Formats: sequence, structure tokens, C-alpha cells
Amino acid sequence: MSEIISFEPATGAELWRAAVGDVDAEVAAARSGWATWAARPLTYRIETLRRFANVVRSRHEAFADVIARETGKPLWEARTEVDTVMAKVDISVSAYADRTAQRRLDAPMGSRMAVRHKPHGVLAVLGPYNFPAHLPNGHIVPALIAGNAVVFKPSEKTPASGAFLVDCYRAAGVPEECIRLVIGGPDEGRALAGHDGIDGLLFTGSARTGLALNRAFAEKPEKILALEMGGNNPIIVWDTPDLYAASIIIIQSAFTTAGQRCTAARRLIVDQKLFDPLMEQLDKLISRLIVGAPHDDPAPYMGPVIDNEVADQLSESFLALLMRGGRPIRHLQRTQPDRPFLLPGVIDMTEASERPDMELFGPILQVVRTETFDEAIAEANNTRYGLSASLISQTPGLYDRFWSGARAGIVNWNRPTNGASSAAPFGGIGWSGNHRPSAYYAADYCAYPVVSNEADAARASIGIGLRDA
Repeated sequence: MSEIISFEPATGAELWRAAVGDVDAEVAAARSGWATWAARPLTYRIETLRRFANVVRSRHEAFADVIARETGKPLWEARTEVDTVMAKVDISVSAYADRTAQRRLDAPMGSRMAVRHKPHGVLAVLGPYNFPAHLPNGHIVPALIAGNAVVFKPSEKTPASGAFLVDCYRAAGVPEECIRLVIGGPDEGRALAGHDGIDGLLFTGSARTGLALNRAFAEKPEKILALEMGGNNPIIVWDTPDLYAASIIIIQSAFTTAGQRCTAARRLIVDQKLFDPLMEQLDKLISRLIVGAPHDDPAPYMGPVIDNEVADQLSESFLALLMRGGRPIRHLQRTQPDRPFLLPGVIDMTEASERPDMELFGPILQVVRTETFDEAIAEANNTRYGLSASLISQTPGLYDRFWSGARAGIVNWNRPTNGASSAAPFGGIGWSGNHRPSAYYAADYCAYPVVSNEADAARASIGIGLRDA
């Protein structure tokens, strides 16, 4: 493969193309420049990143247009993604001060103990296609503030958005040696992840790839590895009178971004007594959702999935659920045979012979009915993943039980499973991450603590164990 070509999911039109990059050359360039960047005062690096936010602000509409065309997401949603890119700078500055602040402590014999943080060096960032600017930016900004150089490989499905992001960094004054771009496919991703010249890898993507990276880094304890993977996320509806509001929260959880969020609800677990009226309300709302192209008027709620290959896989997955005994409540429908527009599918898997524990990355919602709340929590935890979970209920005591019993890094009450704030830690357990939460806690994996015992002059004595002079 000599070129990467990006096509618009909604139209099939070519959007962008570029030659495949040279991983060795990009890593070498980053290695040559990171020490100079790290030696700059923290205030200089912060000011540079603040200029980056201003550059993004000045290019806001053009950036949103590229993201919308390349991902297929509605223009309104692409605009909110650009907003998060800008907001990440101030959040990362606060996080760096909070999580990696310099500290001094008194120590014996008039000395002092100092805790400071150093950058790792060269960090590789592998970005996903669902948020091609926001999610890699969530790694890159804190990494640059800490003094690292970054080699960024965007998803081969969204390279134009990645290239636009890098151009904004460079326009703001981040040295070219310190923000490198690798255009390529899986081969280039593997080459970058396994390169001897990187000091760590910050990854956002599928659990399958994350598990492979975890195995590959098992013999490299000297390198930092931060994994942000997917989820088979549950949302429980129990003891709530407002089924209309509950249905809205379910739709926001399951079908925002066409279900292409790692925090999207994949499984709806519902009190058997609420099942029929809730499904009736949910079905009415889903039938009103507008699915369309990014720039359509009226604006769509959701656009297509990323490409025809993914649409085909999702259609096959829905059929596989039916073959396992799932009962369709709404069939997953493809509105155009040659484009990846999908109408949401909802399927009752309560009586199925098997409920596969997998992340179906699209607008498919599986429903499971339970008789008791304890069964509902057990069903919510019936997964190897552990990213996000939500409860819709008017009973605080049930939320206390849910919060204590749910195995997830994000546990919400009467709120969607997605929409996590960058001002808080973001991450999961199990197959959803490796205990390296990102967002506000990204500062933790972008620098390492150095402890120093310091004194202004050498003073020492041995009080026991010496013969007389």
C-alpha cells in the first residue's frame, strides 16, 4: 500500500489522500527534538498549547467540516468535538498542576525531599476513527505539556482529521520534531507500536488490538502503555415512572454517534414488569430519529457508520443474534445498499441460547429482562469489559447498591452511559483498559515521578560500627 485514501461515508466521494509514511524516519525525527522541547520551561510549553487552542478556534468551522465529512457524524456533533479539542488545553494544564505538581518535604539532618516529574521521551499515539480529533488530542496535549515528543498515527479511516489536527499544533509553534504524523494502515501501526525508538504507547481502539498490544509490551516494562479500549456497556431501567425520559436516556446512550462510542450502551437490562411499556415508548422515539448525511437539513440525529465494511459486519452480527434465539423488537435496517446508513436495531436476548460478550460497535441494542434487581446487577456484570454502566431509577438506595456492585470505571445514575467529562478521569477495567485512565488523569501516564533527597552541603556521620581512630 503506497497511499491512504479517505472517502466520505455518506457519499462515497474521495475526501483526501496521502502517501504512506515512514515510521523509522518519524520516530528518528521525534527522538532528535524531544530533549530540547523538554528543556523548555513549563510555562513556555503551556503557552504554546494555549496558542494551539486559539489556532483551532480560528479554524473551527473548517475543522468541524472535515470531521463531519470523514466520519459521517452530523455537523452539529463534529462542532462539539472541535470544542472539546480546544477545552482540553485548560483541563490538561490544571491536571498537570494537580497530578504532577512539584512537592518538597522535610527530611532528616536538615535535608529535604523533593518530588518532581520527568517526561518519558517519545510517545506514540494511535488514534481511533470515531473521535479522530478529540481522543488522540486527549493524549497528545498532556504529553506535550509534560515535555514529551509525540508520533501520532491516526486511523487509516480518518487520516484527514488527524492531519488537520497536527497542522494546528505546528501552526501554534509546537516544533515539527515534537509532533510527527504517520499516515498508514495496520502495518504502520504495528511498526510504530513495536519500534525500539519509542518510550511508550498511548492507544485508543478495540479490545482485540489492545490485548495484542498488552501481550507485545509484556516484555517491555521500561515502556509506558496506556490502553483505552471498548465496552459491552449495560444500562439498567428499574423502578422509574417516567418511561419517556428513560427512553431518551437509552437512545442517547445507545445511538449517539451511530452507536460508535466506546461508552455506548450495548445492553439494556430492564425490570420484567416495565418491559412492554418501555419497549413501546422506546420504539416510538426510535421511529422519529432522523438518520442522514452530516450537512442535511433538518439536521440528523445520527449519520452513517464509518464505512460499508462495518455496516456489513453489523448486519451480519444482528443476524447472528437472531440465529441464537434473539427476538427482534426493531430490525437493524440498511437504508441504502451502497452506503453505510443504518436504522437502529433492538433485539430481546432474554431467551437466547447464547449472549456473546462482544462490543458491537454500531446502533444495535440488546435487551435482557430480569425479575429482581440483584439479577439485573449480575447481568450488568456478565461481561469481560468494564468501561461504563448506568442506572435509571428514582430510588437512591438502588443506586447505592448499583454503584457498589457494578464493575465499571464509569457508573452513572439517571444519565446516559456516554458523554464523560474531560475534567474527570476516564477509563475502565477488565478488557476496557489497563488501569491507566485518561482525560484528567492522562497527566499520570505522560510523566513519571522522580524522588530526590537533597541537601545544600555534604554532611554525614557513622555513629556505630567503626573502630577507634
